[in-house]
Amino acid sequence: MQIRNIGLAGAMIAAVCLCATAAGAGPECGLFQYRARIVAVYDGDSVTADIDLGFNTWRHGEKLRLFGIDAPEMRGANKPAATLSRDRLRRRILGKDVMVCSIKDKTGKYGRYLAVLWDGDDNVNDWLIHEGLAVAYK
Repeated sequence: MQIRNIGLAGAMIAAVCLCATAAGAGPECGLFQYRARIVAVYDGDSVTADIDLGFNTWRHGEKLRLFGIDAPEMRGANKPAATLSRDRLRRRILGKDVMVCSIKDKTGKYGRYLAVLWDGDDNVNDWLIHEGLAVAYK
């Protein structure tokens, strides 16, 4: 890569991007990729995260809706299945650091950011579907 006429700040950003890519810093999400710690799991498709925005800036208590999946609701006849989905997701990610890929930083109808979660190299949203804890949502 040739860096010229972009100044010191531009060169530093380019170096950080190259290092992150070379180190395999998680999934490729473009600009909307963040490190986060999952602090609560409400159900199989809704979590709360403390999100590292970079440069010592954090967004605490951000509610996320897992994109592309639908898990059973905690109210009504599906509560046993919802409890199972929530508890398995809690065991998988609660208190852990994950990568959050937000979907063009859009929010859903309840104001939550839509996100795909990555636990290492594993797509958590896909894992929920594979385990039968959620279904694909269009």
